[in-house]
Amino acid sequence: MSRAEKGVQRTSRRRSLGVLLVGALATLIAAGGVVANPQPAQASSKRVVIVVGATGSTTSSYRSIGRSLARQARSYGARVIQVYSPRATWARVQHAARGANLLVYLGHGNGWPSPYAPFQTRTKDGMGLNRALTGSDYNTEYYGEHFLHTNLHLARNSIVLLLHLCYASGNPEWGGPIPRLSTARARVDNYGAGFLRTGAKAVIAEGLGSGHYLLHGLFKTNWTMKRIFWSAGSATGTYAVHFTARRSPSWAHAVMDPFKPGRYYRSIIGKLSMRASAWR
Repeated sequence: MSRAEKGVQRTSRRRSLGVLLVGALATLIAAGGVVANPQPAQASSKRVVIVVGATGSTTSSYRSIGRSLARQARSYGARVIQVYSPRATWARVQHAARGANLLVYLGHGNGWPSPYAPFQTRTKDGMGLNRALTGSDYNTEYYGEHFLHTNLHLARNSIVLLLHLCYASGNPEWGGPIPRLSTARARVDNYGAGFLRTGAKAVIAEGLGSGHYLLHGLFKTNWTMKRIFWSAGSATGTYAVHFTARRSPSWAHAVMDPFKPGRYYRSIIGKLSMRASAWR
C-alpha cells in the first residue's frame, strides 16, 4: 500500500457517537414503525457474516455495532459468524464469507475516484482488513475489487451491507470536499463492481446510518430491495439520484439518497426489483 493510500485510514472520532445514535434511532423505527409479516420458516437457514476491519481507535465502536446486528440476526433464527479486528485477516474473512447470504462490513473504505491515484483493482473498492494476526487494530491492509470477484464466493442472491465506509455511498473522506455528482455516481458504481460479481444481487452502503432496517426487511417482509432501502429511518428521497451502472454488471441499477445536495451517505446498487423472498 502506498504512503498516499495510508491517508484513507483517517476516520473521525467525532463521527462515532453520531453514528451510534443514528443506529439506535433506526433500530427503534424498524422495530415499532413497520408492520412485519410472520417470520418465514426458511429464514432460519440464512448465513449472516459480519466483518469489522482495522480502523484504529474507531474499531471498538464498530465492534459494538456489529454485535448489535448479530443479536438482531440471531433473533430471526439466522446463523451468524463474526470476524472482527484484530483477527479479521483476508484468509479468515474469505473462509467465513463462503456461502454467506448477507455480508456486513464495517471499516475503512478505499474507493475511486479519490485523491489516491492511480486507480487499480488490488486495493480499491473492497475491504480494509488486518494485515496479520498481530493483535492490533491499526495494521490495515486493503483487499480490493480484484480479490472480491476472484476469491469471495457468496450465496446466490446474497446482499452486501457496507457500513460507515468512505467513498462507498459516493461520500468523501470525513471533512473532505463535497464531490461532484458524477464523482459520487462513479464511486457507487465502482464499489458495486466487485461485490456484485461474488453472487450478491445488491450492495447497500450507509455512510452514517444503521443497517437494522435492512435485516428487518430481509427476514420479516417480502418487499423489493428498493422498498427495503427506502424503509430506512434516515431515508429522505428529496434529492434522490437514479442511474444505470457502467462498471457493475449490466443488470445493476443504482439509487443515491443524499440528505441534502452533495451529501451522499446512502446508496444501493444491484437488482432493485428482487424481493426478500428470493433472498430467503
